[in-house]
Amino acid sequence: MKHLHRVAPIIAIVLITLHSTVVAQTPEIKLAELGIELPTPDMPHANFVKAVTAGNLVFLAGHGPCGGLDDQNTGKIGLDHTVEEGYAIARWVGICLLASLKREIGDLSRVKRIVRVFGMVNTQPTFTQHSQVINGYSDLMEEVFGPTISKHARAAVGMASLPRDQSVEIEMVVEIH
Repeated sequence: MKHLHRVAPIIAIVLITLHSTVVAQTPEIKLAELGIELPTPDMPHANFVKAVTAGNLVFLAGHGPCGGLDDQNTGKIGLDHTVEEGYAIARWVGICLLASLKREIGDLSRVKRIVRVFGMVNTQPTFTQHSQVINGYSDLMEEVFGPTISKHARAAVGMASLPRDQSVEIEMVVEIH
């Protein structure tokens, strides 16, 4: 007990550091640090909803680029866009998915795990770099949630076409607290 006065300041510093680390790791703060502002989710373009919660799982419907389609995010990867441009489009689709997820669950800190991802790339039959394109999405999730929460089972496949000629479409399943 006589050395408590020496240990107490160290304990306080450790607690403050731990608190700061936890606070800095919230997904919303991480998004802000990355300079990302979540857009308002688009309304579905057909007869479905963007997200459905069933128990502790949230199923997000296939999302393409939000905010409107143009020549920057439509067409075939490998023909109209490079793999690097496809990566950027997949990253943007990830941001759109996060916007819909936030609308569904309120706080992205409720995400316990990104469980499954299905990435579709609008390509020609000879294109083989689907995984590199969908990494744009996966890398974003790791930046926002960290490796433990973000590592997911994933498929990345090529499609002859996608709705409205969008270049990338991604769906995901998320486990929540």
